[in-house]
Amino acid sequence: MAFMNTKALKQFLALAETLHFGRASDECNISVSALSRNIRHLEEEVGVDLFSRDNRTVELTREGQRFVKYARETTSQWNLIRHELTDHSDQLSGEISIYCSVTASYSFLFELLNRFRQVHPHIEIKLHTGDPDKAITRILDGNEEITIAARPSSMHKGLAFAPITKSPLVFIAPVEQQPNVPTTSPASASDWERVPMILSEGGVSRIRVDDWLSEQNITPNIYAQVAGNEAIVSMVSLGFGIGVVPKIVLDNSPLMDRVKILDVQPELEPYDIGLFTLKKSLKNPLVEAFWALV
Repeated sequence: MAFMNTKALKQFLALAETLHFGRASDECNISVSALSRNIRHLEEEVGVDLFSRDNRTVELTREGQRFVKYARETTSQWNLIRHELTDHSDQLSGEISIYCSVTASYSFLFELLNRFRQVHPHIEIKLHTGDPDKAITRILDGNEEITIAARPSSMHKGLAFAPITKSPLVFIAPVEQQPNVPTTSPASASDWERVPMILSEGGVSRIRVDDWLSEQNITPNIYAQVAGNEAIVSMVSLGFGIGVVPKIVLDNSPLMDRVKILDVQPELEPYDIGLFTLKKSLKNPLVEAFWALV
C-alpha cells in the first residue's frame, strides 16, 4: 500500500477513535478541512460512507466499524514491513496502541512505560484510557494491540495473557453513617436485600458479584449500575450505597479515606490483572518487545 494511503488510514483511525474532526486533526497535525477532504477521498475509494456526520455529531457507519479492523491490521503490517526493509540497526521503531483504565495507567503502566522507553526509545506509544470492562473487546475488535485488564474465568482462545499482579475484590461502604446504608457488613440475606448496591455494568467484577449473591441466596437491591470502578468509589463515598471494587482501585483513589472495606465472608475471588494481546500479535516485534517487560 502506498505511503499516502497509509497516512489516510491513520487519519481515518484518529477520527474513528475521537469522533471529532477538531481533535482528530490535532492528533494528525493537519487542518480540519484537509482531514475532511482526505476522509471523503477514502470513502470514494472504498465506495461507501465510513462516517455519518452532521453539524453536531460524527458517528461510524456499520461499514466504518468493519473498516476499523482492516485499517488497524493494514497499518500494523505496514509498520512491520517498513521496519524490516529499512531498519538494519538493533533499535525497534514504530507505533503500538495500548488501552487501560485510568487506575491501571498509573498503577502499572507508568512503571512499564518508563522501563520500555529506556530500552526502546524509538517506539511510539498511543495510550487510550477508559472503562476496563471494554478492554478485552477492544483487543478482539482490533482497536488496540495491548491492554491491561482482569482475566475472565473463560478466556477467548485467540488471546494471550501475561499476569502482572493480583488484587482482592472488596465490598466498600461510606465511612459516615447514611440512611439505609450500613457501615458494617449486613448480617443476613434479608439485611443485604435492604441495602442499596452500586455495581459495575458488566465485566469480571460484576460476574463475580452476581455469582456471590446467587450463592448467598441474596436478591440485590441495585441502586445504580455504572461504568468504571472509580465511579463506584465516588458514589459510595457520597453515601448512595455499598459497592464492590478491586482493592487496587481503592488504594489509588483520592476518596479512599471516605470509604471503608467491609469484612464480608466468604470473600470474593480476587482479580488476576495482566496484559492481553492477540496471540498472532506476538509475531509483531514491537508488541513482543513490550510483552517481554512482564
